[in-house]
Amino acid sequence: MTTLDDLERYYDTVPRVGGARAEDFGPLTLFVQENPEGWAYYARPVLGGAGPVTAADVERVLARQRELKVPEAFEWVAETTPGLRAAVEAAGLSVHAHPLMVLDPEAAAPEPHPEVRLLGADDPLLRAAVTVPALAFAAPGTARGEAGPAELARQTADPGSEGRRAYVTAKLAAGTTVLAAAVRDGVVLSSGQYNPAGDVAEVVGVGTLPAARRQGLALGVTAALVAAARANGARTVFLSAGDEDVARIYGRAGFRRVGTALIAEHEG
Repeated sequence: MTTLDDLERYYDTVPRVGGARAEDFGPLTLFVQENPEGWAYYARPVLGGAGPVTAADVERVLARQRELKVPEAFEWVAETTPGLRAAVEAAGLSVHAHPLMVLDPEAAAPEPHPEVRLLGADDPLLRAAVTVPALAFAAPGTARGEAGPAELARQTADPGSEGRRAYVTAKLAAGTTVLAAAVRDGVVLSSGQYNPAGDVAEVVGVGTLPAARRQGLALGVTAALVAAARANGARTVFLSAGDEDVARIYGRAGFRRVGTALIAEHEG
């Protein structure tokens, strides 16, 4: 069993325990989130493979996604299902590539960051911590930006953020996610999570307020998540980096590239 096999099993398991139902489309599985505040899932190759995927297979899934009014998106690993890219592009989707990285089991643990800690389900900063990544991903990259504590306070005060906080609270209480945050003077500047499934854990949603970038906070959050995952028995810890610049940062935390994660969706 290879590392990529471990990741395929993980990708098939996590949506099922994350509140999604699975719909069968031959060589593809569509995961549909049942919880309106949960992660919006995607379609991906069926676990174990079921023959080549055609553009017609992709069109069937897209029609179902439109019917359900869910994101028209596919995710897969290029090295595991190399023929899917041509099929989704033939169906009119754009494909984005992201470095797929696994923690080197021999890598030394980075030094803990003094401003980073794990947040529990009842932590008063949890609402801010689940809001920070949205601000970070709205301004992708590693360069410093405008959004800072004032914008975070405005977004956190929005009643619409309560549903997301409640969803993450439930996952924390159930042990299906772990969240770490960098906190300075009572303000969350960076945060992220890891989601376990068996002895595999994925680091997800690590983001820093654009105004607080270039201070090593995301690296500190990642290090805390890695330490927690290892302490909780994870044998394989992995993530998908936003781009090559971000991948180099994760390389400093002991991650090495093992493949390419592909995401297909409509432009815009």
